[in-house]
Amino acid sequence: MFWRPILLTAIFCGLRASELRGLRWQDIDFNAKELHVRQRADCYNAVGRPKSEAGERTVPVPAAVLSALREWKLKAPNSALGLAFSNGKGNIADYKGIITRGLLPTLIAAGVCTIVKDDDGNVVLDKKGEPVRQAKYAGLHSLRHFFASWCINRKVDGGLELPAEVVQERLGHASITMTMDVYGHLFPRGDDGAELASAAAHLFA
Repeated sequence: MFWRPILLTAIFCGLRASELRGLRWQDIDFNAKELHVRQRADCYNAVGRPKSEAGERTVPVPAAVLSALREWKLKAPNSALGLAFSNGKGNIADYKGIITRGLLPTLIAAGVCTIVKDDDGNVVLDKKGEPVRQAKYAGLHSLRHFFASWCINRKVDGGLELPAEVVQERLGHASITMTMDVYGHLFPRGDDGAELASAAAHLFA
């Protein structure tokens, strides 16, 4: 299935769920190592332009993601719409299916989860006697937040250390105000090394 390539694209390219579902192979430039966000598939499976003019953008694609996409392209169903992440019939992939069958199991397998307890505080066990775990994040937007944090974090902390204007462009925000309102606290101030490290550590802790 496409879980690995679609989740890697979400994590390292920062696309919205609608943009991932509307992404076409023709929008991925393997030679230039970038992808172009030109359309989206909304919750009603209607295909249209991105949410705003700023939403139409070009995003660099890391080598590991390109490799996963190349591998997936050889196996992907034929799609009359040219979709990179279509369902088995080549149509727009179901959002809930991506979450329940792809994202949540991946988060649990990666340990990004919590142990379920009953109303009395007792650990809930499955049929094998193992603790029941649930993913800490319920939607793909959490991966977009990770992407933003990765773009902002200092290089010494594993980030890209990009300026606010570039982060805005890569996220497809209509204004720098939107970017700063949501992620301004993550930008280095010169005196917040411990705070920034804590934010990064807790994003997927």
